Amino acid sequence: MFQIKTFNAIAPEGMARFDQENYRINESEEPDGIILRSQKLHDYQFPESVVAVARAGAGTNNIPVKKCTEQGIVVFNTPGANANAVKELVVASLLIAVRPMVQGIEWVQTLSGSDVEEQAEAQKNQFAGTELEGKKLGVIGLGSIGAMVANDAYRLGMEVTGYDPYVSVDTAWSISRRVRRATDIKEVLTNCDFITVHVPLTDQTKHLIGPDELVLMKNTAHLMNFARGEIVDTEAVVKAVKEERIGGYTTDFADEKLLHNQKITVLPHLGASTEEAEVNCAKMAARGLKRFLETGVIKRSVNFPNVEMVFDSPYRITIINKNVPNMLGSIASDIASLEVNIDNMVNRGKEDYAYTLVDVSETDPQKIAAITQKLAQNEGVVRVRAIKRDEESEF
Repeated sequence: MFQIKTFNAIAPEGMARFDQENYRINESEEPDGIILRSQKLHDYQFPESVVAVARAGAGTNNIPVKKCTEQGIVVFNTPGANANAVKELVVASLLIAVRPMVQGIEWVQTLSGSDVEEQAEAQKNQFAGTELEGKKLGVIGLGSIGAMVANDAYRLGMEVTGYDPYVSVDTAWSISRRVRRATDIKEVLTNCDFITVHVPLTDQTKHLIGPDELVLMKNTAHLMNFARGEIVDTEAVVKAVKEERIGGYTTDFADEKLLHNQKITVLPHLGASTEEAEVNCAKMAARGLKRFLETGVIKRSVNFPNVEMVFDSPYRITIINKNVPNMLGSIASDIASLEVNIDNMVNRGKEDYAYTLVDVSETDPQKIAAITQKLAQNEGVVRVRAIKRDEESEF
């Protein structure tokens, strides 16, 4: 029986994946897994029982990933599950940036009298705006969201340039060949009329757009940030807008410094707030967490590599270990010393840590317990877990 703890309200369509025969929700303070959305866990003391945290969303800056890694806790996210919701908001914001629709809607509400139609026709030119067709859009970050934005912007008639030195093969296949690839971020900043940022928040991307980058932009260029607030230096962008060194700024992250400026549009973090996105994220997070608990397979983790292996043996031993020489030999030797046969084995490393799956033909629970105890004594092992194969599992 697995114990799951939730933070925030998780869409019931996702939680329904945890069947009542094998899972209990919020019934223990020592859960096996945690599923959450935006709750900040930096001050949370993880119980020893926790082996995984699943974030129903792409960003994981609300989770102490490094701390989790050191404790042998796998952190999952759901890249792409909310991509369409964010993409649609970006496209809408592009349209709003060139067509003052919001201002026009608000102005019409101030009219009165029997000649409202005539008043609107007479003064509508103040909300004329321009068109997106033919304008140049720069997309920084070509992950799930960035690739979709690039493709749709091209379909709107924009000239699109994308920049991402780490674009994956899968994403590269999904991007229209008509999207121009930039080899340097400066190429995007200096040439584009609109620039939208879609990169994860890391130590390297914090203030990715700062004073030095803003000075390269056209004084008519419009910057958009639907990734994370800290990716753009707020004070620098406010100053650039005030001094008319850029044309405007749209962001999905509220900050007092950004308010009450006609050239700055602030949205209340609406990017992934559609009903569909919340359901998709919840389903993906729950499935990833359930798969890991029942089989040890890792897919879409931010702190450990993807590791998959068909589970056909009676038991599987999962090991999180330090990525040091001879660990595989040491693990195999410990298991062999207990006269247990290894059916299959796979290992993948990521930076300072590695993840190992070992399938064994042993059926005696006591022998399996002896294996986990022996492996746990290895100074290179951070966490070890034994999983009994469930023939009725969906995985």
